[in-house]
Amino acid sequence: MRPAIYFNVHLVSDSTGETLNTVMRAATAQFDRTIPLEHNYYLVRSDKQLDRVMAAIEAAPGVVWYTISDVSLRRKLEHFCRERGIQMLPVLDRSIHMLSRHLGIQASDRVAGQYSLNTDYFKRIEAIDFALHHDDGQNVNGLMEADVVLLGVSRTSKTPTCVYLANRGIKAGNIPLVPGVDPPDVLFELKQTMIVGLKISVDRLLQIRSKRLAGLNAGETSYNDEEVVRREVSDAMRLFKRNNWPIINVSRRSVEETAAVIMNKLNTGPAEL
Repeated sequence: MRPAIYFNVHLVSDSTGETLNTVMRAATAQFDRTIPLEHNYYLVRSDKQLDRVMAAIEAAPGVVWYTISDVSLRRKLEHFCRERGIQMLPVLDRSIHMLSRHLGIQASDRVAGQYSLNTDYFKRIEAIDFALHHDDGQNVNGLMEADVVLLGVSRTSKTPTCVYLANRGIKAGNIPLVPGVDPPDVLFELKQTMIVGLKISVDRLLQIRSKRLAGLNAGETSYNDEEVVRREVSDAMRLFKRNNWPIINVSRRSVEETAAVIMNKLNTGPAEL
């Protein structure tokens, strides 16, 4: 097995850098045993700021990914990289050019245009606020307004999945399934809200919980006792099936993948999960 390769990645953006981070992580994930050393430069909108960025790039050469709308700043960065033989990629250019050709109009070159304070933006903020106020079984009566409610035993990624969905404008709440505690009655009164059960294998749950306890310097408890965990998982599955709630197996799914399945379900109706 070859040793790991470490390399510098410079992400230069006149906005939040979210797009760059997503693309960089997706690309580097395709190369085994490579470890990118991230250098992030966000809200770069002046020559002075760009000068500092270029000095940092020169001090730690690597590759440069950028999203900069201002033409003069782009040219300055591109000239700098070409002179030094530094690989660079304008991440959004091809997508923007393709849309321009398809629509027959020029792009506006507006900085951070995806973050405009429009209806969708405020919908996302409202959904995030909803997720925070209806996390982990809080304010259950307010779940009448939810688009989706997630159920699952402890450590099935209910909270991060709700937050991810909220960033897509979906109002999501979650209720933990606790041994010996009945789910709240309001759960069985929801008519327009999709309820989703999160399933996880016993082995995977034991692994996650044991790691959690180790991080807290806690010893063995019923929380990661195999017999107790097996009963929890079994009881949860019986609850899901008894009420005919759709089930998602999160044993080896990332939060993003789980959220994608839920969003598909919301968009398409009774599709198989």
